Amino acid sequence: MRNLIMMAVMVATTAVAVGADEPQESSEATAQAATGEMQIATFGAGCFWCVEAVFQRLEGVEKIVSGYMGGKVPHPTYKMVCTGRTGHAEVCQITYDPTKVSFDTLLEVFWKTHDPTTRNRQGNDVGTQYRSVIFYHNDEQKELATNYKHKLNKANAFPGGPAVTEISAAEVFYPAEDYHQNYFNQNPGQGYCQFVVAPKVKKFQAIFGDKAKKE
Repeated sequence: MRNLIMMAVMVATTAVAVGADEPQESSEATAQAATGEMQIATFGAGCFWCVEAVFQRLEGVEKIVSGYMGGKVPHPTYKMVCTGRTGHAEVCQITYDPTKVSFDTLLEVFWKTHDPTTRNRQGNDVGTQYRSVIFYHNDEQKELATNYKHKLNKANAFPGGPAVTEISAAEVFYPAEDYHQNYFNQNPGQGYCQFVVAPKVKKFQAIFGDKAKKE
């Protein structure tokens, strides 16, 4: 459904840049964030509009860029990723302040606001680009994510079965086209935003209201 909506958007949108920024190596992004005592987390949980909208509302999150990671095709476009043949996942690169929010809390929000039990699918969005994935930026993130996933599966935390979330080392991050950035906030009345993104935001607010940014 979202792909049909976006085809219309792309036809109606002219002079759209191929990417919002230059591709960024994982080590480069981590180093840049560390200089300001910020940290980087990279999550894929279906459509990046959903992931962005949820984490934008979490206290301690300073910046989010939607983009692509995990494939072997350089400089992918949205149209290319939508084919499901690039190997890239739709992800959000999250810059956060570890003095305000922990990586464990980011993981909790991640796992509680999407279905990690469906491989290469979130709702009606189907394809490898929609897979549940955590791209870790250091050994600590890897250990925390792996242990958290193991704990959830041991406790049978999900009615749909065990979490199948991929946990892989971060690779080159390719920012998505400009029109994907801050999408839900700028297009709250769009159909997909109303029926798919908004319920996820509502779920986040219901579960994590005490951790949400004060508006």
